[in-house]
Amino acid sequence: MKSKFFKGLALATLISASPLYAADYVIDTKGAHASIEFRISHLGISWLTGRFNTFNGDFSYDAKSPADASINVEVDVASFDSNHAERNKHIRGDEYLNVKEHPTASFKSTSFTPNAEGGGVMKGMLTLYGTTKEVAIDVDKVGEGEDPWGGYRVGFSGTLELKPHEFGMNYKLGPAAETVYMDLNIEGIRK
Repeated sequence: MKSKFFKGLALATLISASPLYAADYVIDTKGAHASIEFRISHLGISWLTGRFNTFNGDFSYDAKSPADASINVEVDVASFDSNHAERNKHIRGDEYLNVKEHPTASFKSTSFTPNAEGGGVMKGMLTLYGTTKEVAIDVDKVGEGEDPWGGYRVGFSGTLELKPHEFGMNYKLGPAAETVYMDLNIEGIRK
C-alpha cells in the first residue's frame, strides 16, 4: 500500500514539474526587454512618438497549442513619456489622459487566432480612460528559446490602432491625429 502511495506521489510530482506548466511567462519589464510605445500624427506632417515607461503583466503560450494563448497587462498611465516635460504634463492632465481619475489602463485577452508563423490575432478587452472596449491586435512571434542565464524566453510584437474618442477622450487634435498606433514588444521569461 505504501508503495502505491509513493508511486502516486512521484507521478504527481513529475506531472507538476512537466512542460504542461511551462507555458506561463512574466513580461520582462525589469530587464527592459518589453515596451509599449505610441505614435500619433503631428499635423499630418510627422510623428509624435513616446512610450509608457511602467507596466507589468504575464501571459501563457505553448507553441504546440497557440490558440490557448492569453495575456494580462496593466499600464501606469502616469508613466506616459514623450521626451518633453511640458507636453508630458499637459497630456497627463485633464484634457487628455486625466491620470488622476484614470491612473491605470489594462488589457485582458479573450481569444487568440493563430497563424502558420506563430503569430495571429489577439482579441481582448482594453480599459482606457475608464472605458472598456474590445480590440484586436495583430501579433507576430519574434522567437523563443533558452537564454544565457538558464531560463527560457519567448517574444512577440504587435500593433494596436485605437481612436481615443472611442474611449471618451474628446479633445480634438484634427483629422490627421484621430488614430493612435500602439507598438507593443513583449518578451516573457518562463516562470
